[in-house]
Amino acid sequence: MIHHKLHFTFSRNNKAQKLKKKILKIYKNYPVQKSDVIVVCGGDGYMLYAIKKYLKYKKNFYGINCGNVGFLMNSLNISNLSKKINSSRIVQIKPLEGTVTSFNRNKRIKLNAINDISVLRQTKQTISLSLSTNQKKILNKLSGDGVIVATPVGSTAYNYSAGGPILTLKSKKLAITPISPFSPRNWKSIKLSDKNVITIKNLKKNRPISLVADNFEVRNVEKASIKLSSKIKIYILFEKNRNYLTRIKNLNL
Repeated sequence: MIHHKLHFTFSRNNKAQKLKKKILKIYKNYPVQKSDVIVVCGGDGYMLYAIKKYLKYKKNFYGINCGNVGFLMNSLNISNLSKKINSSRIVQIKPLEGTVTSFNRNKRIKLNAINDISVLRQTKQTISLSLSTNQKKILNKLSGDGVIVATPVGSTAYNYSAGGPILTLKSKKLAITPISPFSPRNWKSIKLSDKNVITIKNLKKNRPISLVADNFEVRNVEKASIKLSSKIKIYILFEKNRNYLTRIKNLNL
């Protein structure tokens, strides 16, 4: 059995801080550069934070659930961590890549999002957007509060709360979900192949929109092109007995 060099990182919530005291008495906390696996103790939100912080080191991530549902996390049991990590299955995820053109800037802005990219109204007025993919129109005009483009990882977050579908991590799909659509009122979420490039345009400059990629915002957006990144790959380890589909069913209850 391979004994991994583990780097632990802990959320500030009470459960994670209590676990920290136990773990550091049992396991050595290696510097991240010398570690084989980054062990993230917290909830799904903290896992996403840790992935962004440590992505440059190109390590595998193993989560211990100190949050609520814990879609990206494993059980709280910390015994035999090396054995559990050795027998874990690896799931690859990719973030979204957005290229944004704003009305008040000459250059394009590029950004990434692990969860989702949301296009939102900046004022009290509804906004008007056109949606297309690979040069094919999805909607000539969507009026409402905005729209969400979500990865499988992000499908359980803002996308789900807005009425969008939950995608399995291996679905190879993206979800597009309207936010409070005014017109067409009956337009619902759709699932698309993650090979698509999604283009969103602001049809009314006098009704400004912002784009939010996870927690980074660009304002006064004219146009955005969104696709799955082909360059960035993230590897998350899951215990074999951790069933993602079961957690989805529990959330739907």
